[in-house]
Amino acid sequence: MQTHAHLTLYGAQASGSVAVEAALTLLGLPYHLIEGATWAEEAARDRVATSNPMRQIPTLVMPDGEVMTESAAILIYLADLDPAATLAPAPSDPRRRQFLRWMLYVSSAIYSLHWIKPDVKRIGAPESCRDAVVEAVHERIAFCWANMDSQLTPGDYLLGDELTVLDLYVAVVSRFGPWRERFHEVAPNMTPAVRRVDAEPRLAALWRERFPEE
Repeated sequence: MQTHAHLTLYGAQASGSVAVEAALTLLGLPYHLIEGATWAEEAARDRVATSNPMRQIPTLVMPDGEVMTESAAILIYLADLDPAATLAPAPSDPRRRQFLRWMLYVSSAIYSLHWIKPDVKRIGAPESCRDAVVEAVHERIAFCWANMDSQLTPGDYLLGDELTVLDLYVAVVSRFGPWRERFHEVAPNMTPAVRRVDAEPRLAALWRERFPEE
């Protein structure tokens, strides 16, 4: 595996960047974290804007200055750095197709919806309708989790008996609204695997410090 001594990650506690932090932790890759909740702080948006004009996290900066954005892309890239860590099925593995499918599904069908919630005017809704819009977003997210759940047959983890970055991704994104209680209700097949990720000893300190469950 290549050594990446000076990766820089723009992220925030209780955000999607924690999945990237989890992958980096499992891979033993050192990184410098620049903290900032971009959905709440103008200063945080300004900081990340120097690397990502979308002013969003996570944003990963390579030692040579190359920038990676999009959480699913970052996680897939990191997983492929060290095949021995088995954080992603190899390209020749038949599970690779479903791995890519569900990584992109979580990103596009679920995670992306959270972009609406801080400012419903982004989709043309008046602020007075915010509660109704957020409730509708949460219902859609619950539907999407249920759809994914109905098409997976997990082993110990979502794609079998090896932990992958898909497990990390779902473990983090399922902590967002409509929150874990609803996730467990609509995704009973995925729930045991996600709980196993929650209990992963190598990530205990990270979960406690970066995304503690309520």
